[in-house]
Parts: sequence; structure tokens; C-alpha cells
Amino acid sequence: MSEPVFGVDGARTEEEIRRWAAGVQEKADRYQQMQQQVTAVKATAESRDGVVRVTVDSAGAVTDLQITDESRRMSGAGLAESVLTTMRQAQAGIRDQVAEVMSATVGDDTETVNAVVSAYRERFPDPETEAEDGAERRPPDDEDFEDGTYLR
Repeated sequence: MSEPVFGVDGARTEEEIRRWAAGVQEKADRYQQMQQQVTAVKATAESRDGVVRVTVDSAGAVTDLQITDESRRMSGAGLAESVLTTMRQAQAGIRDQVAEVMSATVGDDTETVNAVVSAYRERFPDPETEAEDGAERRPPDDEDFEDGTYLR
């Protein structure tokens, strides 16, 4: 949107003000649409073994948690880790959806898009899928505990 030219003559100034106001309103409408769509974002993730399924909203809050009866075979710590890992995977899934909404609605404002998407990336980083040594992480089971201490 080009900058309006004011003060050249009365008719042109009036037309420029109308054009400028229409552009401002259109931009406000797009930002409101973006906000509504971002608020509606939800992401779901499922654990590798299918025991845990977590859905989170656009703020990363858990809105649904499903745990199958197969969880009875897991230790309490193993189940807890599976729930947390799956929740983090769902939260990481929010970022891509927010980026898509931002690009589709206010993509011409790259500074705002980058700031919002960066904030989501910082708040919901990629969940760790590998240990320091490159070995795949897995939820602990009863054999990982000796006197209540978790062995990794």
C-alpha cells in the first residue's frame, strides 16, 4: 500500500484519505482473521507405541489426553515420560500450523510473521528424540530402576 498524498487539492486529499482508511481497515480485518485462526489451532500427537494420545490448543495447553489400557504394562515413570514426550510433540506441531495461518493471512508483514513464529519456536522447541550419544530415547520401564533410581 503506497503512502497517501495529502494537501495537493481538496478532492485528491479526500480520495487519498478514503483509500488510506480502506487499506487500514483491510489490514485490521486480516489481523483479526489471523488472530481467530491462530486461536483455533490444535495439534495432536500419539506416542510411538500408541498408548498415549495428546491434543493441545494454540497456547500449548492439553485439551485431550487419551491413555490406552496397554499403559498397565508400563511403570508409572515410563507412562509419565510417554505423556510428557507426546505432549511436547503435539506442542511442537502447533508451530507449523501457526506459521501457515500467519503466512496465509498477514504474510506480507514478514516482520510480524517472523516474530510470532519465532516466539512459538522458542516456546515449543523440537522435542528431544535422541540422547546425547545418538541412541534413541525410550520411556523407562521397570528394569531401568534400581531402588527407585532411574538409570539411563
